[in-house]
Amino acid sequence: MLVKICGIKDRAALDAASQAGADMLGFVFFPPSPRAVTPAEAAMLARSYAAGPKRVGLFVDPDDALLTETLAQAPLDLIQLHGEESPARAADIRLRFGKPVMKALGIATKADLTRLADYADQVDYFLLDARPPPGSVLPGGNALAFDWSLMKDENPPRPWLLAGGLTPANVAQAIAASGAKGVDVSSGVEKARGVKDPAAIAAFIAAAKAASV
Repeated sequence: MLVKICGIKDRAALDAASQAGADMLGFVFFPPSPRAVTPAEAAMLARSYAAGPKRVGLFVDPDDALLTETLAQAPLDLIQLHGEESPARAADIRLRFGKPVMKALGIATKADLTRLADYADQVDYFLLDARPPPGSVLPGGNALAFDWSLMKDENPPRPWLLAGGLTPANVAQAIAASGAKGVDVSSGVEKARGVKDPAAIAAFIAAAKAASV
């Protein structure tokens, strides 16, 4: 089971995630988010676990200048695109910056899953999240879940992570209902908005790793 803890912004959260066995750590480069970090802040955190979990940078419709500036400072292993990036843009970023790309897609109905085929040859991972509510500033991290059963019997063309509304209490149920082999959490392991709870991080990772598909 692949586990990503997103929205890391302090050493306590990073230590908790790394020591509990997280596979990926997410750093948010989107200023409206309460979990946002600067490239310099992410660099200090990311460098401290160079041999640990993969370091993922979350961007929302980034231009090349932002990606260049961020990657020059923060040693990221993977770029997560969480905006309205087209398949062509995703492919361009993947080629131009030489990093694997994870594309986040908002899911509300079965029809939304048809978009996966459009990105299949352009990205390395999918992150399937609940579609944000109308008017939301944030494309993710809204503590909302979609119907996990929509994924049952689906076979996405790339490795994928389930996101949206996951917590230590429901992650095993979500894995069983969706068939996910990877999960991503942010708000579900926080003690306050944007502030991670190390105990909740450890509990989430333990529950996800113990779950069977």
